[in-house]
Amino acid sequence: MKGLGKIFILSFITILFLVGCSSSSDTDKVRVAEVTRSIFYAPQYVAISQGFFEDEGIEIDLTTTWGGDTTMTTLLANGADVALVGAETSIYVYAQEANDPPINFAALTQTDGTFLVSRDPIDNFDWNMLKGSTFLGQRKGGMPQMVGEHVLKKHGIDPHGDLNLIQNIDFGNIPSAFASGTGDFVQLFEPTATQFEIDGIGHIVASFGAESGTVPYTGFMAKRSYIEKNSDVLERFTRALYKAQQWVQTSSTEEIAKAIEPFFNDTPLEVIENVVENYKSQGSYATNPRIKEEAWENLHIIMDQAGELPMTVEYSELVNTEIAEKVTK
Repeated sequence: MKGLGKIFILSFITILFLVGCSSSSDTDKVRVAEVTRSIFYAPQYVAISQGFFEDEGIEIDLTTTWGGDTTMTTLLANGADVALVGAETSIYVYAQEANDPPINFAALTQTDGTFLVSRDPIDNFDWNMLKGSTFLGQRKGGMPQMVGEHVLKKHGIDPHGDLNLIQNIDFGNIPSAFASGTGDFVQLFEPTATQFEIDGIGHIVASFGAESGTVPYTGFMAKRSYIEKNSDVLERFTRALYKAQQWVQTSSTEEIAKAIEPFFNDTPLEVIENVVENYKSQGSYATNPRIKEEAWENLHIIMDQAGELPMTVEYSELVNTEIAEKVTK
């Protein structure tokens, strides 16, 4: 019996050792729903490709949910742990008195990501050239359209009185509508804007991001209950993101483009480089994950001007700064 006892004890110790070893290598899976696949979100893909999430013990399960409404529905229905989407969606949900509202905890982009593209080349562009034109805008109620209207008003243009504003075309069909002849100007994301220039379909004449000011355009949010139960996971998630943001700031355009190329198989590397340069040069990529209060206030101004602000929501109510502050100290 003594021999059997020793064998049992040794076996038990061995099992504990193996369990201890396996638990130390375990990772936490975080299901992320991104609103679209875009070079605008380069730091997120850098965090994946450069192993920053892996270093923090995070396994990313990334799904593209195509659209703010779909992304938010996925998050609220527990189809994702974290959503990458515009901060305005959290205000819309909060205004509907959600019991477990999404909370913004990390910034990814800090300006608008669209560009003004004209059908004809313009050497000395002036915003007043839009007056009397047909302008193919973005979907009503979304951040691109609200920022677009904000910028037009900033330049003394009434979006609904000084031009023929078209905003009833589905997001995915806007480029093809312009390419087929609709509109004198169009508001486009990259890489479509750059590709249109290469193909001779249109010409980039201005940046809405350069004109919009700082705004929590796209960031990461999770339901309040998830944050309360998984603060350590989200802290490691945000630390990985911060590492990627720093890497993007110190790396060349070519290095960034190569790091994210696997996420854009249908886009030539040269186009990716051009797009990264456009976004990086105008400061579109957030340099750290902390969402600034002045950016939150600017969001309210933009939404209110567009007539889309359902209610004013305090910064502290829908923005969690503790996680970002821990990571960046």
